[in-house]
Amino acid sequence: MDDRLASAAARQHGMLTREQLARAGLNREAIKYRLAIGRLHLVHRCVYAVGHVPPSPNARAMAAVLACGADAVLSHRSAGALWRITPAWRGPVEVSGRRRSRQPGIGFHWSGTLAAPDVSRHWGIPITAPARTILDLADVLAPAALVRAVNEAQVLHLVGAEDLDELIARSLGRHGLTPLRAILERTGAPTESAFEDAFLAFVERYDLPVPEVQCRVAGYRVDMLWRAQHLIVELDGRDYHDTAPAFESDREKDANLSAEGFVVVRITWKRLKHSAAREAWRLRALLAARGPAHALDERALRSVRGDEL
Repeated sequence: MDDRLASAAARQHGMLTREQLARAGLNREAIKYRLAIGRLHLVHRCVYAVGHVPPSPNARAMAAVLACGADAVLSHRSAGALWRITPAWRGPVEVSGRRRSRQPGIGFHWSGTLAAPDVSRHWGIPITAPARTILDLADVLAPAALVRAVNEAQVLHLVGAEDLDELIARSLGRHGLTPLRAILERTGAPTESAFEDAFLAFVERYDLPVPEVQCRVAGYRVDMLWRAQHLIVELDGRDYHDTAPAFESDREKDANLSAEGFVVVRITWKRLKHSAAREAWRLRALLAARGPAHALDERALRSVRGDEL
């Protein structure tokens, strides 16, 4: 019996429901006995870990889904974390379902709109499909975090614009539709970091021409490119550029791009955050100097001159 239970639980990250235990042949007394001797461990009401309580986040997620009923699925920030489009979620496991459920330690979201295309499985766990996960996240994330989630989903090829457009069309009235639509209306390749998101927000805030994102130039991949002006911006985050080999590689890259006629400007997170007006003035001047399509707007320049300059 114990081997059969362990085999069944292995398919569910070590978890079984009371109903599954009953189908395996355990009555109430048998379950009580196994709890007493440590062969079963109560995780949620009517959900048990077999042998021991697994420490993995996936086991915790599976237990929460099983506790909320047959039609329940992992959702919102917990689903975003499992799809790897948002950071690990440290709060209560978030679950959605059509039948209301209250369980300690579980953040339950009732939904009357979960359709078959909105449901998937990932690592064996019932979960909202990537597009539906994005829609749910739009209700609970701050704007910058939502931008990052949408871009991560696109970079990982989990969703396309058409998937989200179809879901939005049948989800009228949702709180997060307005910010989600605004993100989808932006054109260009998906970004790969929060730094890139912040830079594009900076471009919009200072009314700079929108650059191409993450494209190849002269054999190199560059962060931001104004092609007509042969101007490149590289975003130097400490995660990737704060080592001696990276320092040398960056200078080699800059030298080769300069030989091809490109101007390379490197911007750090600190400069973007604390000297944004100075950076905007500098980029506007470079764009104007390198192409008549963006002639220098003295009024715009004066608007960003000030204490920061």
